[in-house]
Amino acid sequence: MKLIESLIPDCFEMRFTPRPDERGSFVKTMQSSVFAGLGLEFSFPESFYSVSHKNVLRGMHFQLAPADGAKLVYCLTGAILDVAFDLRRGSPTFGQAASFTLRPELANGVYIPSGVAHGFYVLEGPATVVYQVSAEYNPLLDAGVRWDSLGFTWPGDDPIISSRDRNFPEFAHFPTPFRFGA
Repeated sequence: MKLIESLIPDCFEMRFTPRPDERGSFVKTMQSSVFAGLGLEFSFPESFYSVSHKNVLRGMHFQLAPADGAKLVYCLTGAILDVAFDLRRGSPTFGQAASFTLRPELANGVYIPSGVAHGFYVLEGPATVVYQVSAEYNPLLDAGVRWDSLGFTWPGDDPIISSRDRNFPEFAHFPTPFRFGA
């Protein structure tokens, strides 16, 4: 597993190592001793996946404390433009986005720390996206900011977006509770 630093502190692209053979390939996406050695969260008590059509935009999502946590995200089918947006006051990249193209043949994923919003746009669908999260989902602490208020240029002219995601507050009107280094 190779870690590639992104623009956002503590947010990394993960390059997994495929093990191909005559049957196909095997890819390990998580090993607690490796994550611990890198100083990353390695306890993921909840895991889920989404399946989305081409041009779907999901985001920008996060949970508030005490249910906030880190995410490990990767794409099993299709291709996505994965976006992380720093909500941590005091971070050198507060209010900035980093993006990553995730696809199965790249065998890559993104590690997103607490206090960083997450979303993605489906470049090739259907896209199956797996999320491993370090805190269990709590609907009372579920939150987000509008995808179109980040100063980030998304692909496509008319993304498919849920009403939930359309109704999130704009970033400029979101009083962030997150602090860098906390």
